[in-house]
Amino acid sequence: MDNKYSRHNRRKYSLKVHILLVTKYRKQLPGSNIADDVKQKIFDICKSHNREIIVMETDKDHIYFPVSYDTTDKICDIVKTIKQETTHCLWVKYNSFLSKQYWKKHIFWSDGYFACSIGEVSSSTIQKYIESQG
Repeated sequence: MDNKYSRHNRRKYSLKVHILLVTKYRKQLPGSNIADDVKQKIFDICKSHNREIIVMETDKDHIYFPVSYDTTDKICDIVKTIKQETTHCLWVKYNSFLSKQYWKKHIFWSDGYFACSIGEVSSSTIQKYIESQG
């Protein structure tokens, strides 16, 4: 991640947050296909909202990624959008598989999330940490 500043109108900023999402019931992310689809969908969502993800990695039951965002965005809204859109996409594509894993339809992520601003630690340290996961 570079330390360039984003500019928009009269704003100049560099906002990045490290987000961690956990699957519901801590179920393992099954197979590389679902994990890859989750990653791709999150990249697509962020790109469509003018946000940038530098690196992303999955572990057994969760996914880590730092994302840069605009001063007008709220982290809870970023997470909400990602969770809603990835869940919908996965249930459309993997309905028969997910219906065996989750007793209630349209569930994939746990209710909460972890978010930590990236500021005191260098971006390269965060990137190395995330790449070492999985």
